[in-house]
Amino acid sequence: MITSYGYPLETHVATTADGYLLTMHRIPYGRAPGSGQGPDKPIVFLQHGLLSSSADWVVIGPESGLAYLLADRGYDVWMGNARGNTHSRAHIHIDPDRRAFWDFSWHEIAVFDLPAMIDFALRTTRQTKLHYVGHSQGTTTLFIMLSLRADYNDVILSAHALAPVAFMSNLRSPFIRAFSPFVDSLDTITSLLGMNEFMPSNDMMQRGGYTLCRDTSSFQEVCANALFLIGGFNSAELNRTQLPYIMANAPAGSATKQLVHYGQLHNSGHFRQFDHGLIGNLQIYGSFSPPDYPVERITAPIALHFSDNDWLAAVEDVHKLRVRLPNLIGAFRVPMAEFNHLDFCWAINVRNLLYNRVISLIDRFNDE
Repeated sequence: MITSYGYPLETHVATTADGYLLTMHRIPYGRAPGSGQGPDKPIVFLQHGLLSSSADWVVIGPESGLAYLLADRGYDVWMGNARGNTHSRAHIHIDPDRRAFWDFSWHEIAVFDLPAMIDFALRTTRQTKLHYVGHSQGTTTLFIMLSLRADYNDVILSAHALAPVAFMSNLRSPFIRAFSPFVDSLDTITSLLGMNEFMPSNDMMQRGGYTLCRDTSSFQEVCANALFLIGGFNSAELNRTQLPYIMANAPAGSATKQLVHYGQLHNSGHFRQFDHGLIGNLQIYGSFSPPDYPVERITAPIALHFSDNDWLAAVEDVHKLRVRLPNLIGAFRVPMAEFNHLDFCWAINVRNLLYNRVISLIDRFNDE
């Protein structure tokens, strides 16, 4: 997708401290005049959400895709891929067909994956700081990393949380609410049945997503409504022509434990570590309940970007997070009542409604 539009592309592999091999995609410069190659270009690191990949930032094309817009603005754009997704299904010695490969949640992505990818980008460019933009799970992992690994606060010039997910008591998505009451047994059952990977991507899924969701398919509205049931309805902002390309790249796979962990947040009302049960928690944490993530310790400047019709990041839950962040750039509401959770990546008017403001804030903190 990237090279077809005339943009340069680099592929890099970062190795985590626990042995996962993570593919990173880089657009080092853009096509616009003045955005070409040069030393010390400021870095923007983009991190995708649950069941997604780096494709989220480029699939809607150069007129609106955030990665292209940033590259044309003169930024060095790095896009991460969390362990277990389409581009990061590898480990130095564990086969992805083994259960041990999938024994992780987004806690491990925050503690191991983000630091490994950020360190790699900084080391490669010989820089010391970067800007961060995350969507959904990409915000969850940001908050955890900055809470538990304090030194990374000094690495962040500015962070932009699109559809921020931490507290989840008020979510409306049937996707999470349907299984949340059974989340404890779900973790046990899926492990026993060997269902450790959730919605993996493969050639059949990719081709099926493209074929079933294209303009000539009678199933196209089924594809659209599947997305709406996850993140909220906003039919006017979904480009049906781009839908087959979106569905060819998503879902991109994840560990089942990632979904279970989100269900636990909804049930508990806390933003906290994985719940292993009373005995497991006592062995691992030294207490019957998992510890909360200390988001009050975050010192990096963070901007929260939220919307009224987000079925996964409810306004009330974003507010609960907002009041706990000590160095808040601001909490910015998308000026469209119908804007939903997935619109943050794929909406027809996402550039005018959201990305122009994000880029303006990045520019501001880049100049300070």
